[in-house]
Amino acid sequence: MKHDKKTSNPLPMSKKEMYQRGWDTLDIIIVTGDAYVDHPSFGAALIGRLLEARGFRVGIIAQPAHDKPEELKKLGKPELFFAATAGNMDSMVSNYTPSLKPRKRDMYSPGGTPGMRPDRATIVYSNRIHQAYPDAPIVIAGVEASLRRLAQYDFQSGKVRKSILADAPADLLIYGMGETQTEEIARRLQAGEDIKQIKDIPGTVWKTPVKTWKEELQGMDYIELESYTTVSEEKEAFARNYKTLWQQQNPGNGKILVQPHPKTIIVQNPPAKPLETQKLDEVYELPYTRQKHPAYKEDIPAIEPVRFSLTTHRGCFGACSFCAIAHHQGRMVNSRSIESLLREAKSLTKMKDFKGNINGVGGPTANMYSMECSRWKDKGVCTDKLCLYPEVCPSMNTDHSKNMELLNRLEQIPGVKKVFITYGVRYDLALTQPEYLEMICKKHVSGRLAVAPEHYSKKVTDSMRKPGRDVFEKFVEMYSAINKKLGKEQYLQTYLMSGHPGCGLKEMIETAEYIRDNKLYSEQVQDFTPTPMTASTCMYHTGIDPFTGENIEVATSRRDKKIQRTILHYRDKRNRKYILEALKTADRMDLVGNSWKCLISGKSGMWESKKK
Repeated sequence: MKHDKKTSNPLPMSKKEMYQRGWDTLDIIIVTGDAYVDHPSFGAALIGRLLEARGFRVGIIAQPAHDKPEELKKLGKPELFFAATAGNMDSMVSNYTPSLKPRKRDMYSPGGTPGMRPDRATIVYSNRIHQAYPDAPIVIAGVEASLRRLAQYDFQSGKVRKSILADAPADLLIYGMGETQTEEIARRLQAGEDIKQIKDIPGTVWKTPVKTWKEELQGMDYIELESYTTVSEEKEAFARNYKTLWQQQNPGNGKILVQPHPKTIIVQNPPAKPLETQKLDEVYELPYTRQKHPAYKEDIPAIEPVRFSLTTHRGCFGACSFCAIAHHQGRMVNSRSIESLLREAKSLTKMKDFKGNINGVGGPTANMYSMECSRWKDKGVCTDKLCLYPEVCPSMNTDHSKNMELLNRLEQIPGVKKVFITYGVRYDLALTQPEYLEMICKKHVSGRLAVAPEHYSKKVTDSMRKPGRDVFEKFVEMYSAINKKLGKEQYLQTYLMSGHPGCGLKEMIETAEYIRDNKLYSEQVQDFTPTPMTASTCMYHTGIDPFTGENIEVATSRRDKKIQRTILHYRDKRNRKYILEALKTADRMDLVGNSWKCLISGKSGMWESKKK
């Protein structure tokens, strides 16, 4: 059945919308934990639009009531497969705060209403689909599936959980950015292949019976990881597994990973190669409406920060310990062409609610656009060293010229008044090219520039694999000098983290003193939350640095984590009790001064600048 590949209508969410397109049935149905917003920042929309462009009939079931299996039947049974995703975030991160309290707001739901997606949404949706259509192929994907593809520590339960594929009645799992994998699965099913025989696609995970796995993998180059049973009981084994996983995340030479589970064997194929520029351009230039689906009466809060933004690239070679991007988007940066970005920007100017401001240009970081290492094309990323830690690798091309050209050309488009950088800037990279920093200070900073030093204790930034405060100080000095030269009064919005592995009371107090002395107080403090498949989560669970094998200090109790956070919020009167407790424990009552009131008033003791 032929259909218009370039339709500007959103993908159907009802039978009525299907019939309006002339479709009686669908090829693929995407079930998502997010509300359906037809924008490339939403994974379900992006994958759905790409499949549509390839000639497949695609529908969306968004946020189905998990206690009503009949909602999974409203679009009928797809000809090829169901694709289930928790949405743009892991459902447990979306549903709970770092202190494990239910969130009061869900940015990906209509009106910000919480509770629209179930806990462990990917498993729940897979079960409901299986109940509705027992013989329908099920593919799971998205951040939740991707980062829970092998045995992982689960913060909410405080336990090591099995691979999500071992818990869900799904046939295949797609990890990473899933365009290539999804296309190939769709084509091969359309050609008549059995999904249970599709086991060779890079960037996918499959399962096989315990009795036959060695026979199936005979002759293949694979690594057998420690079993689920072993890593759930032995923390040293968990840390060893993490290191192996990290080393095999190279699309150039990563090996098959096999992890035995009690009732099944989980097999991870090597990572998929990232999209080339031409394909990346195509994906982001599909005919998105960039609006919520018309069925929604309330706004979807998550769309507002990105509605008039441009995604310039994917991937991040920063490899911070607390970030999972390396295991999802990858460490290799892949960038779109300037011409593609200009075309997308021009399309923004035609939208009726566009006011002239492009409010974000970047990716995981703003200033990695077009950067690459000479090794990537042939060998992929290094497994024995990092690109930016402990210092910028000389093999890395850190030229910002193409980024600067892009910004210049964007602001020349008729109808564009301002082009702002609201994505965080990697300041160690910005230091390598002062003219870039001067350019964005002059034209592209709206009063504040976001940077993330995360901490001011070297012990902690080392565990984060982030540059130390000496690098941050050089950046602050350069930023201040440039703004003074330009006659501008602009500030830094600094993001900090409390409770990260490697951080004790001594390090938090050291950071608080540094904030006090340098007038860097900020409310932007994030309490470290263990999320699946990060090195920091491995450290939190095991007390071991997986890369060195050394023991590391970890604050695990809720009270200890709360005390660490309150130290950085020392101006808040409600925190006095916890701050005093911390100072007593750390034997730093010398910072209190002459009275308890000094903790709040800022007139003496710790909260008075020691600089003359």
